[in-house]
Amino acid sequence: MDRSKKLANEGVGKLLFEFSIPAIVGMLVNSLYIIIDRMFIGRVVGAMAISGVSLTFPIGIIIMGFGMLVGIGAASRISIKLGQHKKDEAEKILGNAFTLLIIVSLLVTFFGMIFMDPMLRAFGASSHTIVYAKEFITIILAGAVLQNLGFGLNNIIRSEGNPKKAMTTMLIGCILNIVLDFIFIYIFNFGIKGAATATVISQAVNTIWVISYFRGKNSLLKLKVENFKLEKEVVISIFAIGMSPFAMQIAASLVNVILNKKLGIYGGDLAIGAFGIINSIATMILMPIFGINQGSQPIIGFNYGAKKYERVKKALKLAAISATIISTVGTLLVHIFPEFLVQMFNKSDVSLTQITVHGMKIFMIMFPVVGFQIVSSNFFQAIGKAKVSMFLALSRQVIILIPMLLILPGIFELNGVWMAGPISDFISSILTLIFLMLEVKKLKLEDTSELSSQSPKECIE
Repeated sequence: MDRSKKLANEGVGKLLFEFSIPAIVGMLVNSLYIIIDRMFIGRVVGAMAISGVSLTFPIGIIIMGFGMLVGIGAASRISIKLGQHKKDEAEKILGNAFTLLIIVSLLVTFFGMIFMDPMLRAFGASSHTIVYAKEFITIILAGAVLQNLGFGLNNIIRSEGNPKKAMTTMLIGCILNIVLDFIFIYIFNFGIKGAATATVISQAVNTIWVISYFRGKNSLLKLKVENFKLEKEVVISIFAIGMSPFAMQIAASLVNVILNKKLGIYGGDLAIGAFGIINSIATMILMPIFGINQGSQPIIGFNYGAKKYERVKKALKLAAISATIISTVGTLLVHIFPEFLVQMFNKSDVSLTQITVHGMKIFMIMFPVVGFQIVSSNFFQAIGKAKVSMFLALSRQVIILIPMLLILPGIFELNGVWMAGPISDFISSILTLIFLMLEVKKLKLEDTSELSSQSPKECIE
C-alpha cells in the first residue's frame, strides 16, 4: 500500500503500533548513547567521574535541542505537506533542514568550545569534577554536527512513513557505541575520553547511513542539492514548529543547571552524581513515551492535514493511554527495585547508592501522569499549534519547576530539590488536560461542520 494511502486509511491502532514500536526502539537506543557511557564510567572510572559527566548534561541537552529544532520542526511540516500531496514542497523542506542542521551545529560547537570553562563552573563543577567534565564534553562538542545530522534527518525518515528504517539507523549506532565503549574503556583504558570518542564515531556512522538513504532509491523524499539553498519561508516554518521541542530542551538544560547548583549546595558532588543516575533511569522510562510521540506524529499530522479529525482523535487517545501505561510501570519498577537500578551505574560507593535511591523515590513519584502530559503537549505540535505546545512543555520544565527549585530547598534542603519534580509534574498535567479538552471539543465541532457540508452520498461513502 502507498504510504500516503496507508496513513489515510489503515486502522489507527495498527498504524500507531507499526510506527511507534520502531520509534520506541530508536529512542531507547538513542538514549543508550548517554546511559551506556554513564554505566561504563560509573563502574570503571568512579563516582567523581560520573558526577563530572553529569555536569555536562546541560550542554548535551542544548546540542540535541538544536537537532530537535530543525529535525522535528521539518518532520512535522513534511508530514502535513505529504498529507496535502505536496511532495515537491516536502523535499524542499528536507533540503533546507539539511543545511540548517549543519549551520546550527557548527555554531554550537564554536560557542561551546569558547565558553566551556565558565559554563561548567556555572553548572556547579568543583575542582574534583571539572577535569572529568572537560575531557568528556570537548569531544562531544567536536562531534555535534554528526550527532544532529543523524538525529535530525532520522526524524524525517520516520515522518515520510518509514519507521523501520529509522529504527535500523539507531540500532546500528547504538550497537557500535556499546562495542567501542567496551574496547576504549575496558581494553585501552581511555576512561572518559574513550566513552566520548565511542559516541562520536557511532554518530558519524549514523549520519553516513541516513544521508545514503535519502540519496538512494528506497526513500520517498530525495536529498537534492538544489534544495540546500535556504529559503526564508521554509526556515521560518521549520523553526515555528521546532521551537516547541527546542524550547523544552533549552528549558531542560536550564533546569539541570539549577538542579546541579542546588544539589551541590545541599548534597555536594555525590548528590550531583546521584541526579545523573536518576536522570538516566528516568530517561529509560521517558524514551518509550517519546517514541510514541514520534510514532503518532506522522499519523496525527497527516490526518489533520487531510481533515480526518476522527482519526486524529483516535490516534491521540491510543497514544495517551499507551504512554500512561509505560510511565506507570516505570514508576512501579523504580519503587520496587531501586537498588538494582542504581547499581547498574555504581557498584562500589555505598553513600552514592543511598543518596540516589532516596532521591529517586521522591523525584519520580508522580511519573504516572507524565506520559499523558508529554503525549498531549506533543499533539499540539503535530497539528501545527506550536505556541500551545511550547507553553505546555514549558509549564512542566520551567514555569512551575524552576520556582519550586528556588523555593523548596530553602525549606526542606536536599529533599526540597527532589520534591520539586513531582509537584511540577502534577500541576502541569492538570493544565495540559484543560487545554486538551478544549482542543478536542473544537475538533468535534470541525468534524461536524465537515460532515454537514458533504452531500448524502459522500456521507454514506
